Amino acid sequence: MKAIHMYAYGGPEVLRYEDAPRPVPSTGQVLVRAAGTSFNPGDAFVRSGGMRHRHEFAMPQILGMDLSGTVVELGPGVNAPTVGDQVISFLPWPANGGYGEYVAVPVEALAPAPVSIPLADAAALPVAGLTAWQAIHEQLRLAPGQRILVNGAGGGVGRLAVQFAKVAGATVVAVAGPRSVATAHAAGADEVHDYSRPWHTEPVDAVLQAAGGGSDRLVALIKPGGSIVSITAPVPVNGRDVTSSTFELRSDIGQLTEIARWVDTGAVTTGITERLPLSELPAVHRRHATGDLHGKVVLMP
Repeated sequence: MKAIHMYAYGGPEVLRYEDAPRPVPSTGQVLVRAAGTSFNPGDAFVRSGGMRHRHEFAMPQILGMDLSGTVVELGPGVNAPTVGDQVISFLPWPANGGYGEYVAVPVEALAPAPVSIPLADAAALPVAGLTAWQAIHEQLRLAPGQRILVNGAGGGVGRLAVQFAKVAGATVVAVAGPRSVATAHAAGADEVHDYSRPWHTEPVDAVLQAAGGGSDRLVALIKPGGSIVSITAPVPVNGRDVTSSTFELRSDIGQLTEIARWVDTGAVTTGITERLPLSELPAVHRRHATGDLHGKVVLMP
C-alpha cells in the first residue's frame, strides 16, 4: 500500500509518500480501507517533536488521527462491525496510522459513518467534531439562550462549534479571518466579525478560543461568572470572575455517533475547503507551517 512515512522529528521535509507494508489486524481489530483522512494541526505538532515527552516513536512512523473508510477484514475475536461496513474513527494515539491506504483499528475506536455525504468527506469529522463537541457540551456546558463567541470560526473545529452551539439553542458570535468570513456565515452564526477590521459585540456568556491571539479582548467580553475554553493555549483571566480551561481530547464513540447522526439530519455540515490526494500531504504540512492553510482539508488515498 501507499502511505506517508515520518522518518524523523522535524519540518514537513521528514514526510515521504511511499510504499508501506499493509497492516494485519490483531485480536480486537479490523482492517479498514481508507476513503479519507484529514490534516489536523496536532499532526504537525507531533511531527515537530512536540509530544516526545510522552512518547518516542520508532521511525518510520505513519501519523494521521482521522479516518473514514470501509471494513475489509476482521481480526481474531471480532464479530462486529462486519466486512463492508463504512466507519469513521479518531485513531488511538500513539498508534494512529491514518496517513495510509489501509489502517488496523481497534473496534472500540469505530463509529458508523454518516450515510448522507461522501465517505471520504466523513474523515473531516472525528478530531474536529469531538474537539468542538467536548468544548461546547462538556467544558462550557452551553445552555439554550446563552451567547457564545467562537474565535477561529472558519477553521475545522470552529465551524463545527458554531453549528453545535446553534443546535444547542445558543446565539453565536463568530470571529474569523477575512478568508473565512463566508464560511462562518454559512455555518449559521448570528453575528460574524472579521478580526482584521474593527469590530464590536455585546457581552457573552462563553468563549471558545479556537485560534491564537486576542485572548485579553475575548476575556473582557465575558459576563461575570462566564467561561472560556481554549484548544490552543491556556488563557489568563487577569483576576476577572471568569473560568478558564483547556482540555485533552479523548475518543468517545457515543459522541462521534451523534455527530454523524446530526450530519445525516442536515443540522451539521463538514465545511471542507479542499479535497486532495494523500500524496499532497507533505505540501499541506508546508502550507500549514507558512500560515497558508485555511479551513478543513481532506486527503484521499
